[in-house]
Amino acid sequence: MVRSNFKLMVSGTAVMETLNHSGMGEMVTFYTVDGDRIALLHFCPTNNQPRMRATPSEGDIKELAFSFEGAGNLPSTEIGHEHKLVLEFQDKDHIVERWTWRAKGKGTEMVYHLARKAGS
Repeated sequence: MVRSNFKLMVSGTAVMETLNHSGMGEMVTFYTVDGDRIALLHFCPTNNQPRMRATPSEGDIKELAFSFEGAGNLPSTEIGHEHKLVLEFQDKDHIVERWTWRAKGKGTEMVYHLARKAGS
């Protein structure tokens, strides 16, 4: 089971997502506007901190594709780390998150289907 919580932070300039997946440690991701792009900083239970950026399209945004730009506490990209994130905004109550874990040059995708809890 997956649970995610989104919270506005820092006077509305950042969004903090806390993602809990049974069997894994808690993950925290911060999203912020960076010029014409969106930056993210992901705090992983594997104790590294990937940085990624996405450039939104014009108009109604249905998807954001974040690309890896580096990571804190990751001496080599051969070591396992989150390498890509695609957010799909299906409607106001449903988001699909497609995280790509990369280790030794091979990617494995984890897909989370999130639905807004009634009353939130």
